[in-house]
Amino acid sequence: MNRRTMPVTAALAATAALLLTGCGGGSDSDSKDNDKIAGADDGSAKPKKSVDPSGAPAADKPDGVDVSLPKSMNLVFDWDRPKDKNEAAAMDDAANFFRAIYRGVDKRTPKDAAVTAYSTGGGLHYAKVQINEWIKGGWTADGTLRHYRATTRSAANGNSVEVAFCADASEFYGKEVKTGKILKTEKSVKDFDYYKIVMVKYPTGSGLWQANKVFVETKAAKCQ
Repeated sequence: MNRRTMPVTAALAATAALLLTGCGGGSDSDSKDNDKIAGADDGSAKPKKSVDPSGAPAADKPDGVDVSLPKSMNLVFDWDRPKDKNEAAAMDDAANFFRAIYRGVDKRTPKDAAVTAYSTGGGLHYAKVQINEWIKGGWTADGTLRHYRATTRSAANGNSVEVAFCADASEFYGKEVKTGKILKTEKSVKDFDYYKIVMVKYPTGSGLWQANKVFVETKAAKCQ
């Protein structure tokens, strides 16, 4: 059984509408054809620095927050950074947002410092729901989760950037924590998702961006 069929289709059946329409409110169509990015004017929460004094390499600790993952969790971001400085920074932290989610899965807590650093508002809610469902199911993750075909666009106020991309989880599987059994399925359209993440600039001039809203299109055939 792969990642997508486990926490979203099965464990989150009761909240499927929430994930499909974006945990921050609104729907995928809200940000598709509207020049105004949903959530562009929302504020952001104060990030917390990691209290983990581990010897994680500097590359794994952007903004002083540990986003390192075990080797069994391979998150690939196969995209080119845009030339715009803000959009590039927002894209980098959108990647850190997903690293934070799976770090929370690995650490078995939605309260990891990386989660609270790289998300706020609806983005924080989305991260907590995802992590908690993995924990309740008794699963961790194993394999490669690939993100690609990324695009960015900025809000007029310069404080919000929409980062959109595809995700391929066909080689990213659930693994039972107690037994170590990897749950695999055949590759299908269920493995492909299309995300739109509204990243908001943390108002300190530090260059930190946080995921404020998450819009997800599951079974995204356009990403195959």
